[in-house]
Amino acid sequence: MIKIIFSDMDGTLLDEHGQLPPDFDEVMGELKRRGVIFAPTSGRQYFALIEQMEKYQDDFMFLAENGSFSVYKGEEICSSPMQQAHIDQVIAAADATPDIYPVLCGKKSSYVRQEWEPYIDNARQFFTHSIFVKDFSEIDDEFIKIAICDCVRGDAEHNIMPVINKFSPELQVCLSGDYWVDILNPGTNKGWAIGQVQKKFGFKPEECAAFGDYMNDFEMMQAVYYSYAMDNAYPEIKKVARFTTKSNAEYGVMYQIKEFIRQGLI
Repeated sequence: MIKIIFSDMDGTLLDEHGQLPPDFDEVMGELKRRGVIFAPTSGRQYFALIEQMEKYQDDFMFLAENGSFSVYKGEEICSSPMQQAHIDQVIAAADATPDIYPVLCGKKSSYVRQEWEPYIDNARQFFTHSIFVKDFSEIDDEFIKIAICDCVRGDAEHNIMPVINKFSPELQVCLSGDYWVDILNPGTNKGWAIGQVQKKFGFKPEECAAFGDYMNDFEMMQAVYYSYAMDNAYPEIKKVARFTTKSNAEYGVMYQIKEFIRQGLI
């Protein structure tokens, strides 16, 4: 029986307009009645997840920032703060490359410098708590991720990855969308966070399901038995996932959860 369902947000749970499925509340109510935990598992900031799902903040488990900061019922489950030396190196590389912008992600907020201001709308859906700073050195927080955005061209794979990939494997470098590359501690990813949840709560992989579409979901697919790639998923995710389901535009996550119920897996 499935006891917890991990779901990526963008390109997975959310439709092509960034909206939740129309039957989301109905399906979530049924999961709660059956004692199954729903866990948004996203590159988004914790506060961004809470803002979109405020009514569920005491029910859902939130695995935010690609697994580097996870919270359940207001309490931290696990986190993976980065070393300052690594942060300085990555930011220096980003600063030396035209038209890419680093966002420093902490537990309290995310932080951007003033030059980001023309593009702040690109980040608001992912980082609802954002503070402008003159210099990253003035911040008092624990930093769990660096997100770098190709705001101008929207081609992170070709404009950011060649610049930042040199930090791998010393750091975890992951393409997380057309605009974004995420940098975390080595071994820190959605799969790692799910492993921490499994240890803490005693969930077995065969009691866990996961849905994803992009490369930051790669390790998540390997951490559970019921691993589902969306029909619109990146090819490598379809290869590593055990199953596939309908696209995000067809609300594949809701479709598959209903199938779980019909099949008696929930």
